[in-house]
Amino acid sequence: MDAFSTLNILGAVDLAVMMVFYALEPKSRTYTLLFGLTCIGSSTYGFLSGTWPFGVIEAVWTVIALRKFVKLKKEKRMGSPG
Repeated sequence: MDAFSTLNILGAVDLAVMMVFYALEPKSRTYTLLFGLTCIGSSTYGFLSGTWPFGVIEAVWTVIALRKFVKLKKEKRMGSPG
């Protein structure tokens, strides 16, 4: 596979953006949601590039991030700190 294929470029961009959102998570629950959404992209990249273990791990991270987002949203609605 060509190192600079469209798939690899999209994967690299997705991972870079994903790490930015991960670093910004403490600032807003919106970043938690965005992190989860970019995990979907990196999971897709993993499966499409033939590295299915990476795709599976990123799918798990997607679930973790989206569950965290829902929990944070419920806490805010209930007025809980955090």
